[in-house]
Amino acid sequence: MPKWLKTIIAILLLPICAGAIGALVRVLRLTGGSEAFWVAFMGGAACWLIVFLLLPKPMLIYVFGHELTHALWTWLFGGRVKKFKASAKGGHVVISKSNFLIVLAPYFFPLYVVLLVGLFAIGHLVFGWNRFMPLFHLLVGAAYSFHVTLTWHILQTRQSDITSQGYLFSGVILFLGNITALLIGLPLLTAKTTVTTTLVWWLQESGAVFIRLSHLL
Repeated sequence: MPKWLKTIIAILLLPICAGAIGALVRVLRLTGGSEAFWVAFMGGAACWLIVFLLLPKPMLIYVFGHELTHALWTWLFGGRVKKFKASAKGGHVVISKSNFLIVLAPYFFPLYVVLLVGLFAIGHLVFGWNRFMPLFHLLVGAAYSFHVTLTWHILQTRQSDITSQGYLFSGVILFLGNITALLIGLPLLTAKTTVTTTLVWWLQESGAVFIRLSHLL
């Protein structure tokens, strides 16, 4: 797909981005009363932020997760991983097929958060880990903060993943990917609403944006 076409698609997706913001505001209002979750989550995020600011950044862990995300999304789309390399200075994968989701996935898919949630879900199902819920929320906050801060950190340098897709298109996809993670994750973690309801809100908010734009035009 040529970059000029991706730019047009990115512009057309901007109302969807605005709708996602509206839906997230509604979710945050509804989940704001979940003090037990938010205190632990923000505590974990703050703990990681202190580590990020004061200690050497664990780039090997981040780069490994970055390249592994490329690999996982390649497998998801039926491709093969021919070579995998990760080090503190950088990494790369050689894959049999590619698309914009495979290329950009590490920037919006919080791999370590997903792995943590999966591990806890299995542990809770088998061992009944309900008593560890505050610790789980704290670790989720730390893991999500890890994803956000280190993704922002590497985006300060030129990334071939981004330039290959175009800056505007990449920015829109990264925004939609990250906000989708929140719109799905917050209902699941707080149990104050459902994912289906959240997605309906997103559709409603996006529709309202399109209506307002049609009136302006």
